[in-house]
Amino acid sequence: MGSHGNQCTCSAHRSTASVYQTLEEMDFERGIWSAAIDGDVERVRAFIKKGIDPNMRDQANYTALHYASRAGQQSVCELLLDCGACVNVQTRGGATPLHRAAYCGHHSVLKLLLDRGADPCLTDDDGSTALHKAAEQKHFAVCELLVNRFPALRDVKNKRSHTSFDLCPENEFLRPQ
Repeated sequence: MGSHGNQCTCSAHRSTASVYQTLEEMDFERGIWSAAIDGDVERVRAFIKKGIDPNMRDQANYTALHYASRAGQQSVCELLLDCGACVNVQTRGGATPLHRAAYCGHHSVLKLLLDRGADPCLTDDDGSTALHKAAEQKHFAVCELLVNRFPALRDVKNKRSHTSFDLCPENEFLRPQ
């Protein structure tokens, strides 16, 4: 304690980390979504075995497949899809698991989702396809996979009238034909 005149003041400033969690955060951590993002295949399998719907949404409107795709958890994605997860499920903002995998550059997850029927032409609320998302982040291998399978994606413009090439002009592969 320091003193200023006749006053005593505490010279230590306490910075305490919050120990409070919201119920939503606790639900997330105990739910299938956390297991999916962590790549815990056995825990995801146990949730499904107990009757948890693989398409159940969290408070943010994401499914376990969105989280597993974003985290690059291919084994979890396979399990979820095998158990009935919708490959083209969209959030309130229109994001699909394919958008999430493309944005994060997870080539093998993106390939799996495409092989399981993911629609690369679906757009989010900004009008962006998975190719736009991959181009934004300069994930060239992901861009190449998408364009090789779906060449017409090069010509798709989002709501700002940007093609994927506009977002990543250093990637000649994205130049509209």
